[in-house]
Amino acid sequence: MTQTHEPTLLKPVPTSSPAVLRLDDKAIEAARRSLDGKAITQADAAWRTGLVKLLNDALATELVCVLRYRRHHYTARGLASAKVAEEFLVHANEELAHADRLAGRICQLGGEPDFSPATLTERSHADYDDATDLLAMIRANLVAELVAIESYGQLVALVGDRDPTTRRLLEDILGDEQQHADELQGWLAD
Repeated sequence: MTQTHEPTLLKPVPTSSPAVLRLDDKAIEAARRSLDGKAITQADAAWRTGLVKLLNDALATELVCVLRYRRHHYTARGLASAKVAEEFLVHANEELAHADRLAGRICQLGGEPDFSPATLTERSHADYDDATDLLAMIRANLVAELVAIESYGQLVALVGDRDPTTRRLLEDILGDEQQHADELQGWLAD
């Protein structure tokens, strides 16, 4: 019975020093053949296509969040609004950075980022909000962050070990979203 296995990039060399490694010949050859400019993942084409769709939905969510936070930045009124409005702008800029990172990863995976304004709100997991009350703005943004936390958590679990690069990206964004939610929750408690 013939055994097949995925090439391993690094293999430990039997020695007394655990820090010594040697390259696997199959992994080197696979690397030479994969100079197509796309991300190297162990995923098949159908899985990668599905992942790109999910990342495009996350991209839509981030873009809707950018728009919501920016609107709230410019329309916040009230005694505490100046400080909160500035934080809304900080959050908007961080969400835009998330969108940029997601778009970059989509391209690395051989997909095309979908920035179509016509379908943003349909594909977004979070809602756009046009509240005029500061407390309602904070609540709307907190709900959106909680939705993002849930969706990124599910994406991280789905990707698992199949694509470590995408998983790390999603985990980084998830951490930022958790920080945003903590800040918003703190404002509600004040």
